[in-house]
Amino acid sequence: MSDAARAHPGADMEGFVREQMAFVGLAEADAEAIRRTAPIVLAHESALTAALYEHFLHFPASARFFLREDGMPDRERIERRRHSLTRWLTEIARVTLGEGVPYYLLGVALSHSHRQSRPGGTIPQELMVGAMSLTQSALAQLLEAELPDPREALHATTAWNKLLLVHLNILLLGYLLPADDGQR
Repeated sequence: MSDAARAHPGADMEGFVREQMAFVGLAEADAEAIRRTAPIVLAHESALTAALYEHFLHFPASARFFLREDGMPDRERIERRRHSLTRWLTEIARVTLGEGVPYYLLGVALSHSHRQSRPGGTIPQELMVGAMSLTQSALAQLLEAELPDPREALHATTAWNKLLLVHLNILLLGYLLPADDGQR
């Protein structure tokens, strides 16, 4: 589709997702690999989410979103965020990008990109990209450790990475608007 004819992705999220899936080459075999390995990932969701938020606390740019006024980690807030991350992992594991899931993800994107009054303010897009990279790495390590066949681990990791990048594109919609080139 030409840029001039293209509507904002938010106008047709399911179409945008289908386009992104095709672009990254996310095929049915990838979806099957994700569904097949989802029980492994979800069995480790607590360790995955804990490690991610502990990582955030080591860097001032990300820690500020999870600190109380006294500078100590806000463990209640972190637990709530871990619950949200678990929900997201569960959505990923289903590989269902129809039925409202793209709009759920767009809502997540907007809650990160338009949160002026919450602790730390707006979450910078580079932290979203970095968090996705951390997630990809953690899943790759987990699948390598849990799957006895290295080729199966590589295929599963590749499939998860494709889906995570589709999700990242949706999450970035909260930050990026198409340039108005005067051709609309």
